Amino acid sequence: MALTKIEIFELIRQKTFLSPQQARNSVETLLEIMKSTLASGEDIMISGLGKFCVKDKAARKGRNPATDEEMILKARRVVTFKCSGKLKNKVKG
Repeated sequence: MALTKIEIFELIRQKTFLSPQQARNSVETLLEIMKSTLASGEDIMISGLGKFCVKDKAARKGRNPATDEEMILKARRVVTFKCSGKLKNKVKG
């Protein structure tokens, strides 16, 4: 099961002296900053966590698996994440 935003708000509230509203506002502000930064094409690197990168994907030939029809997939931007060595080691155990 994934950790939800509401659970993150509560964990921050428990670990800090912030009110529930302050914890919520802090998380929402952080996420908005991250979204607008990535939308502008900039990468985000968080020490100890990893790097969010915006990559441009070229148009390419694809196939609809339901109909087997060939099509051209449009060029697009995607966000990738590469975790830091510290996080990788922590997850390994």
